[in-house]
Amino acid sequence: MLSSHPAATASVPTARRVRVAVTAPDPISREGVIGQLRRHPEVDLGEDAGSAAVTVLVEDVLDEAALARLRRIVRSEGARVVLVVGTIRENELLDVIECGAGAIVWRREATAHRLVQAVLTAAEGGGDLPADLLGRLISQVGRLHRGGADQPGSFLGLTSREVDVVRLVADGLDTSEIAIKLSYSERTVKNVMHGLTTRLHLRNRSHAVAYALREGYI
Repeated sequence: MLSSHPAATASVPTARRVRVAVTAPDPISREGVIGQLRRHPEVDLGEDAGSAAVTVLVEDVLDEAALARLRRIVRSEGARVVLVVGTIRENELLDVIECGAGAIVWRREATAHRLVQAVLTAAEGGGDLPADLLGRLISQVGRLHRGGADQPGSFLGLTSREVDVVRLVADGLDTSEIAIKLSYSERTVKNVMHGLTTRLHLRNRSHAVAYALREGYI
C-alpha cells in the first residue's frame, strides 16, 4: 500500500522490532539519524547493512552515485530502503521508485517519529511518500498512460531519462556524444542503457532502439 504522510501524528505500533542499518555520506548525517532512531524500541540498530531488514539511506541530492548506492542496497544486500533526501527532480522520481525505494522522507521532515513510521511501513513492504511527491508520481503515471494508451504495459517501459538516451542512440550518437549532449557522465549513459536493456530483456542498443520505436517512445 502506498501512503503519504505530510506530517506524522498517529502513534507507531510497538509490537515488533525491525533490524535497521543507516547509510549516509557523512558522519554527522549518519549519527543524527541513528540518534533519532535509537530512542524508539521498535528499531533494532545494527552496523551490518547485510543483516538489516531496512536500510535508511541519507542523501542530499540524487546524482548517479546516490542511485548506484540505492540499487546496491536493494539488489545486493536485499534490504528494503527508506530514502531520506533533500531534493528529487521530476525526472528522477520514477528512477527512485524503479530502483526499489520503499519509502521516501524529506530531510527537512525527518523527525524521529517520521523516520520510524517510514521504517515500519518499508519493513512491511508498503510504500510511504510525502504528499507532494505522491501527487507528482500520480501525474507522471497519468502522463505515461495517456501517452501510451494503445501500448499495453508502457508504464513498465522507458523512463524519461531512458527515452532521452535512446533517442540520441537512434540518431547515431556514441556514448561520449550522448554524455555531452545531455550533460551526463559517460558512466551515467552506460548505466542508463544497461539498466534499460537488463530490465526489459533487450539484447543490445539496436534492440533498445527498435523497442522504443515499436512502443512509440521515439
